[in-house]
Amino acid sequence: MDCEDMQVIEEPNLSERKETGKRGRKPGRKASTEKVDIRAKLERSRQSARECRARKKLRYQYLEELVADREKAVLALREELERVVQKMELRTQ
Repeated sequence: MDCEDMQVIEEPNLSERKETGKRGRKPGRKASTEKVDIRAKLERSRQSARECRARKKLRYQYLEELVADREKAVLALREELERVVQKMELRTQ
């Protein structure tokens, strides 16, 4: 095989790309409105976080009250049990 008989296959230059085929964010777009949108989004996020913390605080208060009520009920039942046991002991004597 001679060098003249060989076909040269050219590889495309990878550094050359079509401008229409680019992906991703385009630079320089929506500069002024994007800042306003970001600020509004951050404010909504902050407000949502405040509301979440408030709900969490209320939930913990509710649970603490529930635990306190249950502890009172347990103490009342223990006292009643002690009274019943004492009455039973008095009857058996």
